[in-house]
Amino acid sequence: MKWNIKKNDMVILLAGDDKGKKGRVTEVIREKNRVIVEGVNVKTKHTKPSTANPQGGIVKTEGGVHISNVALVSEGAATRISRKEVKGATVRVAKKTGKNID
Repeated sequence: MKWNIKKNDMVILLAGDDKGKKGRVTEVIREKNRVIVEGVNVKTKHTKPSTANPQGGIVKTEGGVHISNVALVSEGAATRISRKEVKGATVRVAKKTGKNID
């Protein structure tokens, strides 16, 4: 199955606590149908002191978001994606604007 969202795409969240936030996709986890978006779904974890981290403390990391809860952003607005063949290669095209997505 082809996915419309790829690494380094700008996306907007459609559902959840962070609804309406925009961010860049840092990782796509195909096995779990999730994407990790920077600055969205931030989790805090308390760590004990160890040799690697002698201070210990609070570590903040981004959690995964289900792929169905994000939409690609093209020219500032959420858009759906279609595919078109150009010179033998398949490219993604924004349905709202009709422009190619790199």
